[in-house]
Amino acid sequence: MTQDIDHSYYKELIDLQDAEGVEAQFSSLLEVPIESISDLEKWLKDEKDLMIKIQEAMTGHQVDFYRNTEDADIKSIYLHDQQVIQPIIMKYEAKLNEKCCKSPYINQLDENRYGLMRRFRESKIKLFREENIPLMVKEQELCTKYSEIMGGLTVEWEGEEKPYPSIQSKLDLLDRGVREKAYHAMMSAHRAIKPEIDTIMDELVQLRHQIALNAGFENYRDYMFVAKNREYSVQDCYDFHENVEKHIVPAWNRLADVFKSKLGVDTYRPWDNTAKLLTNPPYSEESTLLDGVSEMLRKTDPYFGECFDHMGEHGLLDLGDRKGKGPGAFCTFLPVSGDTFVFANFSPSFDSLSALIHEMGHAVNAYLQFSEHGPFEEYQLRMEVAELYSFGMELLLLDKLDRFYPEKEDFKSVQREELRWAFSMLLKPLTGDLFQHWMYTNPAHTAKERDVKFFEISKRYGLNPVDTSGFEEEVGMSWADTIHYFHFPFYTIDYGIAMLGALQILENYRENPDQAVESFKKGASADCNQSIAAIYKETGVSFDFSEQAVKRMGEFLEKVIQDTH
Repeated sequence: MTQDIDHSYYKELIDLQDAEGVEAQFSSLLEVPIESISDLEKWLKDEKDLMIKIQEAMTGHQVDFYRNTEDADIKSIYLHDQQVIQPIIMKYEAKLNEKCCKSPYINQLDENRYGLMRRFRESKIKLFREENIPLMVKEQELCTKYSEIMGGLTVEWEGEEKPYPSIQSKLDLLDRGVREKAYHAMMSAHRAIKPEIDTIMDELVQLRHQIALNAGFENYRDYMFVAKNREYSVQDCYDFHENVEKHIVPAWNRLADVFKSKLGVDTYRPWDNTAKLLTNPPYSEESTLLDGVSEMLRKTDPYFGECFDHMGEHGLLDLGDRKGKGPGAFCTFLPVSGDTFVFANFSPSFDSLSALIHEMGHAVNAYLQFSEHGPFEEYQLRMEVAELYSFGMELLLLDKLDRFYPEKEDFKSVQREELRWAFSMLLKPLTGDLFQHWMYTNPAHTAKERDVKFFEISKRYGLNPVDTSGFEEEVGMSWADTIHYFHFPFYTIDYGIAMLGALQILENYRENPDQAVESFKKGASADCNQSIAAIYKETGVSFDFSEQAVKRMGEFLEKVIQDTH
């Protein structure tokens, strides 16, 4: 039996099942004469109106699929979008970009308002190759297959099949025996699907490499730097990797010693690196989670709480775990409705609480953008900016976690957990980024080599203090649990960069809470056509991941940790 899903949270103002009708609307845009700067601006508005209608419908269908990956009708609609509508979009997007960029009036557009849009379109033109369209459709099919596999993943536990997240949450528990048992059970479940996952990733690497070659690049990594319009270089990324290894990993190891001591273990094993020094999960019923997060947000700023309550009242939250639900957590945007939707697949745990607060940072950012500037477009969603406000929200609520952990020692423990999370968001993303640099610059690698490389990189960063002896295979294959490598290649470094900025938000908050919150809101509502550095500046922080900046934030983290002892 499939769950009855409420679809009323999004608007379908265009019939995507009518592919010919969709194509006709694109075609009519191409025929519009542009004979003045005002014609061009009106044409851009009409194009945007069409694209946001399509975006909202496709987003709604995608969320429906994630909410129930086992429903055949929902899957069919989602796959139609990917296999039929997406190729039409890619085909006409290229033609529309050319029409815009070849217009004699393009240089008369206001640079502050349209400059980022122009650069984005120029990059798209540079990258577009018609022969890549079927490759990109296949890429989406493979990603969908991955989500189906992970959505249906169960773990055998005490003679029963349990949803994967429900067993994953047991890694939080103080009982070491339960943690170890859960770790083994999860690895057993992963081992069963690993051949399928390897095949998917093998195909993705080859597809993406061919996409890059077709577009004139040596590898997919270099292709993606242009596709993402990054405001920093490949070398900057490598420098960031080294700076974190030099200045954050030693501090991480000292924090690991604290946890090791408090856990009372002689060796720090993989299932110890997840343990939370908390007596109970923060909630048992979803209503308790909703009430508590609402209160925490309101205490930080009334507007934050209003956004959350609005989402709860309008069916824009789907939290908790169930079989057939897609993996992970995300916040997505509905540009026609001017709303956001938060999806999460977690059992009661600290991680589920933290993830919800994180996604609400994205949601507040989106609502402020909708309020100040109206619907925004793909090119304006730079992840280094988006993640600044999600991590920033987590750290702004750090001092309010006593809402779920009122006992003094539990409150200190959960604050340390949030800080451990901050450390991990400087370490895991760089593990993932370096891993992807290697994968896509070595596209002929084997599945075994991929696992070995992931283990090697993991030991340099987040697993540096962990005794992994005897579990090299398990650690090596654990990359398969990360959705970003499949759906969002070369996303993860954005987390690390944004976390450096978010730690500055926390530093500002500790000095002047009211001013830090106002700066957060100012930055989150700032014109996203600006440079990343300019938006960070409006938020009261610096867009800087140099060695000096990394070292300073490492020292700040250690100071905050000392304050929680």
